[in-house]
Amino acid sequence: MKPLFAQGPSLTARLVLAVVAALTLVFVDHRYQRLDSVRASLSVVVYPLYYIAGLPDTLMREVQGRLADEEVLRREKAELQQENLLLKVRLQRFAALEAENDRLRGLLGSSSKLGERVLVAELLAVDLDPYRHQVVVDKGSKAGVFVGQPVLDARAVMGQVVRVAPLSAAVLLITDSEHLLPVQVLRNGLRAVAQGTGLVNRLELLHLPKKSDVRVDDRLVTSGLGGRFPAGYPVARVVAVRDEPGRPFLTVLAKPLARLDRAREVLLVWSLSPEKDHAELEVVGGPDAASEP
Repeated sequence: MKPLFAQGPSLTARLVLAVVAALTLVFVDHRYQRLDSVRASLSVVVYPLYYIAGLPDTLMREVQGRLADEEVLRREKAELQQENLLLKVRLQRFAALEAENDRLRGLLGSSSKLGERVLVAELLAVDLDPYRHQVVVDKGSKAGVFVGQPVLDARAVMGQVVRVAPLSAAVLLITDSEHLLPVQVLRNGLRAVAQGTGLVNRLELLHLPKKSDVRVDDRLVTSGLGGRFPAGYPVARVVAVRDEPGRPFLTVLAKPLARLDRAREVLLVWSLSPEKDHAELEVVGGPDAASEP
């Protein structure tokens, strides 16, 4: 009885046969290049398989590249945002420095126009309560500052020194209710006394007869009387002239030209006449107002 399935060559025989066939094909291809056309045809057939087999790796590399690019972009964006913020902060500082330079140029320009000896000082403290309008500057007796010394900003008269310490000085502003300043109308030379009202934007001219020639927008300058302030320094602009019934004098109000509530740098002025620099302080309150701190 024959077996149901005939047995073929053994596995070893098949392997040997395959190896011999492979070596034969390699030899023939290397020696005679007879399989180039076959290889080309097979490469066309096999290429899609290569492409499909390599597709996951290609996609993975592309995804990784995109993620890396996005991470780089995120870092660059964060760095640019920080740099932009830093530049904005620096720009703000530059703007402040530019404004400070403008103020200093204004002060230096004012000092050249004055023709007097001057010293630039910075404000250390400000006290603008209704009972006392004073500021403290960073120059004192070591810099030659003295009681009664005129103080200006780049625009006009601010006040005068009332107390001096070695490294600082207190300045009484012209708007203080105890400060009196001899002035005159620039237009016609009419003399008057300007007193502080306790308001940072108001002065009052005292004891002007009702027939006095004073008008709104008249400019007031120092008259030089009393020897404290040299004549001709700008002081204020007249903003109101009223003839009120029952009062013997005109009510004349003026607005200081100096920026009393905004100035950061001031000019301490020495007059050309030394004897004037050491005259007695002209403020209501007498010696107590000029006492040492």
